[in-house]
Amino acid sequence: MPLGLIMGVGRKMMRLKRTSSLLILSSKRAPRNYYKGKNCKSTGFHTRKGGYVVMDEKLPRYVVPDLTGFKLKPYVAQCGREVAMTTETANVAK
Repeated sequence: MPLGLIMGVGRKMMRLKRTSSLLILSSKRAPRNYYKGKNCKSTGFHTRKGGYVVMDEKLPRYVVPDLTGFKLKPYVAQCGREVAMTTETANVAK
């Protein structure tokens, strides 16, 4: 009796797990015109006449530090090249 009860509970949990994955809505399980989006916040709202109003308080604010006197350049290439340095460029680089 207890073994059958445990097996029944286990089967029920497996069934719940299968159905819970079906509840995750993706574009494959939704209607043809469904678009899930890219998980980004809206910057405003749509008006009744089809326009869009951008709200200033919803726009992202980026805090950029002051980089005056910073020795590194803003772009670093992923594929660095070998550069032959002359004595003049070696003195400038120091």
